[in-house]
Amino acid sequence: MSVHGGHGTRTGRRQRQEEGKEEEEEDPVDRMIAKTGCGHLHHALQDCMAQHQDWRQCQSLVQDFKRCMEGQRRERGPPGASAP
Repeated sequence: MSVHGGHGTRTGRRQRQEEGKEEEEEDPVDRMIAKTGCGHLHHALQDCMAQHQDWRQCQSLVQDFKRCMEGQRRERGPPGASAP
């Protein structure tokens, strides 16, 4: 048995519980983007960035995400405008 938080130790269980809590808590930015309907593009862009580590290789996804977000902004109208 390991003293440094391996499986079956209190430290290991606590660490796994903390990691589980972090996964359960949704990022406020992700929540906001999900409301726009552009979440699938955002996640695809994040995956591309993680894979390539170079935003220039993900430009088509950047543009797709940008168009989606701009479309949502146009549908909602200017900030501070009240709904009819």
